[in-house]
Amino acid sequence: MKNVQLYDKSFKLYLTYDEIQKAVDDVAEKINRDYDQEDTPLFLGVLTGSFMFYADLMKRIDFPCEMCFIRLASYEGTSTTGAVKQMLGLTKSVRGRNVIVVEDIVDTGTTIMELDQILKDGGARSIKYSALLLKPGNYKGSIKIDYPAFSIPNDFIVGYGLDYDQLGRNLKDIYVLDEEETERRKGINIK
Repeated sequence: MKNVQLYDKSFKLYLTYDEIQKAVDDVAEKINRDYDQEDTPLFLGVLTGSFMFYADLMKRIDFPCEMCFIRLASYEGTSTTGAVKQMLGLTKSVRGRNVIVVEDIVDTGTTIMELDQILKDGGARSIKYSALLLKPGNYKGSIKIDYPAFSIPNDFIVGYGLDYDQLGRNLKDIYVLDEEETERRKGINIK
């Protein structure tokens, strides 16, 4: 699909499934190279948005590892709230572990900074970050994103796990907000 309509917003194709899979291959290759001699690292998926990226990435990891999840929330609608809520705590101890965080999108860095503190407080030995999408123009954090799949501008996107008020997560491609089409539809009352 070249365009999708979710609630009152129109979105246009931004990254195809094939482009995403190529980027996931690249991220996995780097992680496999960096961790081939490490003791069983723990991959921490940040729910809910990262679930597709996490699943595809894990299929490409070729060393023994463990998996767990945490659920944090900082978005409402199309913008970040600036506050991070922990909806589901760590599902496994990180004490003494090498942790690789798998995140959907790093925007301002608020979530990453909060998560980094949670992991340090939990006793993680080392922490590395992977993100499907990084918005370097918005990022205000000091934590290095070690394995970004894509760097993107400050656009609102959906698909491949990312949502607009819970819609669009199931889309296999990634779409960007089409403000012009959204405004056009508003003007002619297309629902």
